[in-house]
Amino acid sequence: MRLGNPGIDWYVLDKVLHAGLSGAKQIYGRDGAETMAISAATDTKSLSESIWVERHEGKYIIPPSLMPAIREYIALFCDPDPNCHGFPPEYVTTTLQLDTVGMSLHHAKENESVTRFKLRARTYGTDGKSPVFMEIKRKIIGVVVKSRARIPRDKWCSELILDPKRLLDVEFRSAKEEYAFLEFVRLTREIGATPKVLVRYTRESYVSRVDDYARVTFDRNLLYQPTHSWDSWGDAGKWWPIDTPFTQDKGNRYSGVILEIKTMSNPPMWVVELIENFDLARTGNCKYSSAVWTESLFGETPAAAEYATALFLP
Repeated sequence: MRLGNPGIDWYVLDKVLHAGLSGAKQIYGRDGAETMAISAATDTKSLSESIWVERHEGKYIIPPSLMPAIREYIALFCDPDPNCHGFPPEYVTTTLQLDTVGMSLHHAKENESVTRFKLRARTYGTDGKSPVFMEIKRKIIGVVVKSRARIPRDKWCSELILDPKRLLDVEFRSAKEEYAFLEFVRLTREIGATPKVLVRYTRESYVSRVDDYARVTFDRNLLYQPTHSWDSWGDAGKWWPIDTPFTQDKGNRYSGVILEIKTMSNPPMWVVELIENFDLARTGNCKYSSAVWTESLFGETPAAAEYATALFLP
């Protein structure tokens, strides 16, 4: 079954994917005038290379009963993420997912395109105090390449992204972060991406103390709600689960916990042994696409998002 009719969106998506970083110029107004994202004196190649964080990640759906044993094992190599609170060390993440009218970014995942990306904005906690982190998550032949820019909560709005004449009154922590922001804006405008879904979950997170970079996380209580809003963050809507046995579609009789292991290109031996000792089977699990598919079940109801019915078109 073909998912909807992507049409011209596939052309646009291909165009954007091959545009690279060179398009991040002349896209934002400052004092009403268009400016270059990077000045002529900047080494654009070295800057663009430095803002992207490359990593490999594996996802595994595990029963909750396996978590204590894995916690005990990784405690030999990892500490709780300093951004977490309590025991187990956790925080709540809410992610706003953007996509085109034709849901091109969702379709790219469903069709396993070797080069694809996601556009999302993320906050932490539920008290409304967290900054907003704009993220581009690219997947290029199995390697995850991610960039992010931090925006104060009171500065975040649709006009910040969509209005080229808006005064840019955000203080970035570095030129690299500003470049990541401008690249997010460029991609959003170029493909016409708008809010589609909010995804919320509780993450238990650990970071390696013996490697340059390695993280182990457990995601549970996965929820979603459709949205058109850039800044509601789920306050006005109803949340629906996306971690049921039916949604995960793995033949399990339990709601699985999403275990993610993130490393650089060469995983440390303790990660290899973790996977082998606990007989972990790697699987795909895209929270955004799970939300889109779950919403499609309500495609005939008045409250369904506009893309829900379209997913069932021949």
